[in-house]
Amino acid sequence: MKLNIFKLKFFLSLAFAMICFSGLTLQANAQAVLRVSAIPDESPTELQRKFLPLGAYLSKETGMKVEFTPVTDYAAVVEALATNKIDMAWLGGFTYIQAKIRTNGAVKPIIQRLEDEKFTSKFIIPEGSSVKSLADLKGKTIAFGSPSSTSGHLMPRFYLMKAGINPDADFKNIAFSGAHDATIAFVASGKADAGALNASVWDKLSEAKNPNTEKVRVLYTTPPYHDYNWTVRGGLDATLTKKISDAFLKLNANDPAQKELMDLQRASKYIPTNSSNYDEIEKAAIGAGLIK
Repeated sequence: MKLNIFKLKFFLSLAFAMICFSGLTLQANAQAVLRVSAIPDESPTELQRKFLPLGAYLSKETGMKVEFTPVTDYAAVVEALATNKIDMAWLGGFTYIQAKIRTNGAVKPIIQRLEDEKFTSKFIIPEGSSVKSLADLKGKTIAFGSPSSTSGHLMPRFYLMKAGINPDADFKNIAFSGAHDATIAFVASGKADAGALNASVWDKLSEAKNPNTEKVRVLYTTPPYHDYNWTVRGGLDATLTKKISDAFLKLNANDPAQKELMDLQRASKYIPTNSSNYDEIEKAAIGAGLIK
């Protein structure tokens, strides 16, 4: 009888150990996936095309499976970071400020392109337009990107206000196209008399001879400001965060093996960033009445 009790205790201990081991394995497997997303500032197909080489590179550097989760709007990225449904996201400066407010400062911007230190927005008008300055846009219709876009709404709105234009009172109509490439299409097709978008998308589509860019021209380029960054969720493991940062910092635009990746990201190099770089964005958002 004692032997049987001993055997029973042994097998129960063994079973408990196996359950614990299985739980640890499942936990390890769950943590072996790096969940990534991005604000939908371009078409879903373009975002996927841009991410594929970067995802493969980050997977190699971190030893984790990297999953890209597309979202339908900017607010969804903020909410996914706040609720730990994703680990890292490509955000605009304003979206980062929204995420910072939403999470009480828990999210952390870690990396940006060198180009994001001096980012700009462009106002475009139809090729045959008689408009010559921002002041001439009064009484016209204008297309912005997403309401939460830094370069497609917030900063253009900010510089319109500095030019003495009240966007909510001085335009005949305001439309939101949802994405920078869509804004060009709006203006090119006559749906709006002017549009505002980020310089990077404008340059990319112009270089590619996109038909819509042939029908419009640049009216005004804003002064520079900090914009896009890679932000990690609150509580992400510090070792993993450093591994991700180091992976970006190692990227070299002159390395033929990394050229496609860097070209798709329109990056010459990556540099560290921090929350204070976006203080001016936050002030602009408050001044424009987009946050309190």
